[in-house]
Amino acid sequence: MVPAAALGQARPAPQQPARTAPAQAPAPAVTPVPDQMTLLKLLWSTMSAIDHANKTGNYSVLRDLGSPGFQANNNAATLGTIFATIRQQQVDLSDTLIVQPVFEFAPQIVQPGVLRMRGSFNLRPQAIQFDLLYQWRNGWMLDGVAVRAVAMTSPAVRR
Repeated sequence: MVPAAALGQARPAPQQPARTAPAQAPAPAVTPVPDQMTLLKLLWSTMSAIDHANKTGNYSVLRDLGSPGFQANNNAATLGTIFATIRQQQVDLSDTLIVQPVFEFAPQIVQPGVLRMRGSFNLRPQAIQFDLLYQWRNGWMLDGVAVRAVAMTSPAVRR
């Protein structure tokens, strides 16, 4: 199941995270998928930004890291409401910074200048699922975010 959508959201999500308005400046004709190190930096920095916002109650930096469309669709108060469930569950997203993500499918360019990463951090007792969109605007900027915690179940023990 897809994590909660966020232009940031903490409720059940549609197949893809919500999108912002189309880019004002055209993306390069062909935007390559970033290398593995860049992908991990984008993912981990996003998780860190959400974690800091949840811990401080200040979502303005998370908003400011977003694309112009993301910023236009989300003020800091809206983001606070969107991530209220994760915050109330006291999910420590900083744990995601010390483990490798497991991608549901390979990170990919889903349309010109838009990168999508979807997967999870298989932590216990709760896995953290994510579905992230980034828009190329002289660098990758957060364009859509879905994050949620789900209970990890242990595989059945065979006897």
